[in-house]
Amino acid sequence: MPYNGDPSLVTVKGEARRALDLARSRGIPVGVISNQSGVGRGMITGAQVAAVNSRIADLLGPFDVWCWCPHTADDECECRKPRPGMLLAAAAELGVPVERTVMIGDIGADMGAARAAGARGILVPTARTLEPEITDAAEVAFDLVHAVEVALSLETRTVC
Repeated sequence: MPYNGDPSLVTVKGEARRALDLARSRGIPVGVISNQSGVGRGMITGAQVAAVNSRIADLLGPFDVWCWCPHTADDECECRKPRPGMLLAAAAELGVPVERTVMIGDIGADMGAARAAGARGILVPTARTLEPEITDAAEVAFDLVHAVEVALSLETRTVC
């Protein structure tokens, strides 16, 4: 839900917990990287973002790193996806070389951030994913569990 500042409105896709648990079971650190331009637009506060993130962790289990950008596109900051700043910061915080990280996302900005950082990007299309974003993605998975399986297999393949 865009610009959500209410933790009670958080819902989780059915396979999200299973996908995260699959990665965690292999000892893979997991994190969240999110543009939160609603803060920069004055629509939500940083405290509301933190409360929503806490609710997400309650539902999906702990995350090893959280990075979120409060800026709008007009700010031209280095952290806002599709720029690489948050992904680079997350990799550094985890002590993982960025080229060994995988960004799983649902829009072109996620894949752009992965490319810009030198990470691997796997697109999981949703209703909001545009057709050109799917066409431009190096790797596409049909759901989150499949994306984690592809990431763990270390093979490159595209499934539409």
